[in-house]
Amino acid sequence: MATITSLVDTTTTTNQGKAGDTVQINGTSLSTTTRVNFGTAAVTPIAVTATQVTFVVPSSAPCSGQVSVSVSSSAGATSNALPFFVIATPTTTGTNVTCVSAATGGAVTLFGTNFLTGTHVGVGTVGNVAVTPTQSSQVTFTAPANPGQVGTVSTQPVTLTTAGGTSTSGTTQIDYYLAPTITSVLPATGTAGDEITVTGTGFVGVDTVTFTDSAAATATAVFTPISATQLVATVPAGLATGAGSITVHTCGGNSNAEPFTIA
Repeated sequence: MATITSLVDTTTTTNQGKAGDTVQINGTSLSTTTRVNFGTAAVTPIAVTATQVTFVVPSSAPCSGQVSVSVSSSAGATSNALPFFVIATPTTTGTNVTCVSAATGGAVTLFGTNFLTGTHVGVGTVGNVAVTPTQSSQVTFTAPANPGQVGTVSTQPVTLTTAGGTSTSGTTQIDYYLAPTITSVLPATGTAGDEITVTGTGFVGVDTVTFTDSAAATATAVFTPISATQLVATVPAGLATGAGSITVHTCGGNSNAEPFTIA
């Protein structure tokens, strides 16, 4: 009678896998096998020898959990059974940050389910990052830089690939930002309370406008976004007179320091 000694998923090289994977059943006296019993499903093998039977995990496999696998011969005899573990497809639910700098990338924690057999995180067209999750519900990785980015913001889907498959693309996304650039400040001289028009590029998601005075002291300013190329900032109080500068910050980083004089 046929005897099974091991089950090997050719994708994971273990007795774990997912629907669609090819599995090798190793053992003895297997040459008369006509059916693989995968739980309650009857599967026709794709190759049979005396020591090995190969089959494909059926689409009817459960989403996850242990399944008993045995083989039956043309005479109706059934072998011993060994366990095969179906690995659930991962899902992603979000990240701890919504954006990173296109110039540098950055640390990101991805949240979801069924992460433990993860091999890599995919960040859209930017690239893949190898990971070794130690928790089922999250993994931290470094999102790579996106040096070829042209637009101010580039939205990229984030996916996780495990032995159970790849999570759905588009469920979780992250934005890459280019750093803003200041091209002019009008007027270029002012005192506390004055409104200054700052013009440039990449003024999307501006979170801070900073004035630096002649003594290198800094102060954040109240500002009003006008468009992706312009904002109005109010000169903050408490700055020393003399030549200083203005910078604008977004998720993409700091802009250039544009000269501004505190009168």
